[in-house]
Amino acid sequence: MEISFFLQVLAQTLSIYTLVLVVRVLLSWFPNLDWGNPLLSALSSITDPYLNIFRGLIPPLGGLDLSALVAFFALQISGGLLSQLAMSTAPGLSSFQ
Repeated sequence: MEISFFLQVLAQTLSIYTLVLVVRVLLSWFPNLDWGNPLLSALSSITDPYLNIFRGLIPPLGGLDLSALVAFFALQISGGLLSQLAMSTAPGLSSFQ
């Protein structure tokens, strides 16, 4: 298996995870949701460990949690770098013109 294929799959996985994070953040705006629901609980268990990394670094400002923005930014940078690396390691595409 080629490394470029693996890098593309990893970059695509980060894109999907970003969408899952968007859903999680949007759902957090609804305070009456039952997070004990199995679907919401699964969503929370998938996304909260990653978000907690940034929550520990950036304290809420005036009750507004900005850590999710930094988490999205980090995912976007990582995904972009992986995609570029995959393109540069793909056979026949290693030299940009």
